[in-house]
Amino acid sequence: MFHLLIAAVVALQGAALVFPVPERHDFIARNFTFQSGEVLPDVRIHYRTIGTPVRDARGRITNGVLVLHGSSGDAGQVLAPSFSEPLLARGAPLDAGRYFLIFPDNLGNGRSTKPSDGLRAKFPKYGYGDMVALQHQLVTQHLGIERLRLVIGISMGGMQTWLWGIRYPDAMDALVPIAAMPAPVQGRNLLWRRILSQAIRNDPEWKNGDYAKPPQGFLSIMPMFDMLVQSPARLGESVRSSADADAHLKDVLDETLEEDDANNILYRFESSFDYNPEPDLGRIRAPLLTILFEDDELNPTSLGTLEPLMPKVKTGRLVIVPAGPQTEGHRTQVKAIVWRDHLRAFMATLKP
Repeated sequence: MFHLLIAAVVALQGAALVFPVPERHDFIARNFTFQSGEVLPDVRIHYRTIGTPVRDARGRITNGVLVLHGSSGDAGQVLAPSFSEPLLARGAPLDAGRYFLIFPDNLGNGRSTKPSDGLRAKFPKYGYGDMVALQHQLVTQHLGIERLRLVIGISMGGMQTWLWGIRYPDAMDALVPIAAMPAPVQGRNLLWRRILSQAIRNDPEWKNGDYAKPPQGFLSIMPMFDMLVQSPARLGESVRSSADADAHLKDVLDETLEEDDANNILYRFESSFDYNPEPDLGRIRAPLLTILFEDDELNPTSLGTLEPLMPKVKTGRLVIVPAGPQTEGHRTQVKAIVWRDHLRAFMATLKP
C-alpha cells in the first residue's frame, strides 16, 4: 500500500502535468470544539487547489469540487497521477479547466494539525464527524462556497462523502463515494483496525504516547493491512517466491517508518468509531453514485451489504466494477482509469 503511494507521489513531482500545479494553502479553525467536548484554540487544515472559481451573477462560486483522500495518506493520494490524470485532464470528468478543485489534508494527516505536532496522546479524540465538520468550515467559512458541484472521496474519504450527503444535504449538486460502505466499519476492516490499535497501545515502548523512540511492534501489523487492500490476483502475480515476499514486506515496513508517527496512525485508524450513516441515508437528496470493486477485500461485495441499503437513497446508484486484469482490490480506488467512464456518465446526467 504505502510503497505504491510514495511512488505515485514521486511520479507526480517529476511528471509533465496535464493540469496546473496545485496551490498550497492553510485554513485555521479557531476554538474548534470536538464531539468529545474538548477544544483546541487553533486547528490547521492544509489544502491544495487546482483551477479557478467560477462565480454567478450574485458572486457565488458554482464550480467547487471537494476531493477527499483515504486514511492511509494525505491529499497527495488523490493527486497521484493514477488518480488525477484520468480525471483532471482536459475533457476528463473533473477537467481542471472547468472546475475549482479542493484537496484537503484531513485532520490528523499530512500538513494539517495532528497528534505528533506536540500533544501526542493528549490530542483530543476525534472521529469522522469532526473531520467532516472541519471540511465544511473550510468550504463554507473560509472559501465562501455555499454549494459544491461535487463531493467525491475514496475509502475514508468515501465514507465522509456519505456523511456530507446526510449532514449537509443541500450543500452539493452530487456525491460520489468510492470504495466505501454506508454502514459501520465491521468484519475484517474492523478487526485489523483493532489489532493495529492494540499493538500500539500494548507496546511497552508506547508509554501512553509519550515515547522518545517510536514503538516498533505495530509494524508487524502493517503488511496485513497492505495485503487486505490489494487484489489477491495481483499479489499472486508479483509475490511468487519467498524472496519476493521478503522484499515486499521490507518495502512496506521501511515506508511505514518513513511516512508517519505511531500516535498519528493510532488516532487515524481509531477515528472511524463514530461512523454509522445507515440510519440517516434517507436524508440524502443529491444525486449519488457509489462505486465498489468486486475484488475489494476490505469491503467484500459478496456479502451483499450495500444492496439492501441503496433503496433508502432515493437518488442513489450503485456500480460494482468486476474483478479483472486492471483491478487491484481496494486500491483500484486510486486507479481512476478503471472507473472513470462511470463517473463521466454520471456527471453528464447532472443539471447545469
